[in-house]
Amino acid sequence: MPFTLVSFHAHPDDEALLMGGTLARAAAEGHRVVLAVATDGEAGLAASAYRSDLAARRKDELDRSAAALGCARVVRFSFPDSGWSRSEQAPDGSFSRLPLLEAAAPLAALLREEQADALTIYDPAGGYGHPDHVQVHAAGLYAARLAGTPLVLEATIDRALIRRLIRIVEAVPGVLPDVHAGDYDAAYTAREDLTHRIDVRAYAEAKRRAFEAHASQASSDEGARTLSLLLKLPPWLFRRMLGQEWFVEHGRSPANPATELFATLSDR
Repeated sequence: MPFTLVSFHAHPDDEALLMGGTLARAAAEGHRVVLAVATDGEAGLAASAYRSDLAARRKDELDRSAAALGCARVVRFSFPDSGWSRSEQAPDGSFSRLPLLEAAAPLAALLREEQADALTIYDPAGGYGHPDHVQVHAAGLYAARLAGTPLVLEATIDRALIRRLIRIVEAVPGVLPDVHAGDYDAAYTAREDLTHRIDVRAYAEAKRRAFEAHASQASSDEGARTLSLLLKLPPWLFRRMLGQEWFVEHGRSPANPATELFATLSDR
């Protein structure tokens, strides 16, 4: 039975990095995939060559990523991007600082319009703590309650795996100098709490094309970025390293993680 999935993200490129394989798999299996993005990513990092009208560039990149993944529709809410700083608060009026109802209202309207069966958001930590990602979690939960969406899945990463990968990166001087394994002690989700592990190896090429679409986010005037490093992996290693994606569904036991995104709906 085909379902309608609305996948809610903070910025263009988040959809590719966190769950591009799952979106491609859902679309290929005949489900309707609607991509909803809170901001246009105008405060994102990028090399100086991309800084001119970055929001417009990232809108175009999002369209090309969505096409690579097979999404049926892209919806932009165009809230102001909060930017990212561990030491400074986001500006007033930015997405992360909005009252919950204001941040959730357009998503709730979209969920009703699409009669969505499922919604994906982020884990409570917003993955690595970006304030816009934390707001996606809170606003997404609220919107789902307002719209009566039956299934909400938190896209996340196996914390043990990402900390192991970061330790490897830390051992190579200068690659990602501001990234440290200790910063991820409470990020993403502990392995024992994961309820879904989705095999997306067959969709690695679509996921890679979505990565490639976000050229501005693979660029930098200083050092390498995560996206550019991942794109340097040979296809076989890309498929192996990025061939699994993870979710948490509250109310579902993590004892035997589901291997199908819509397992709960299919069991009804």
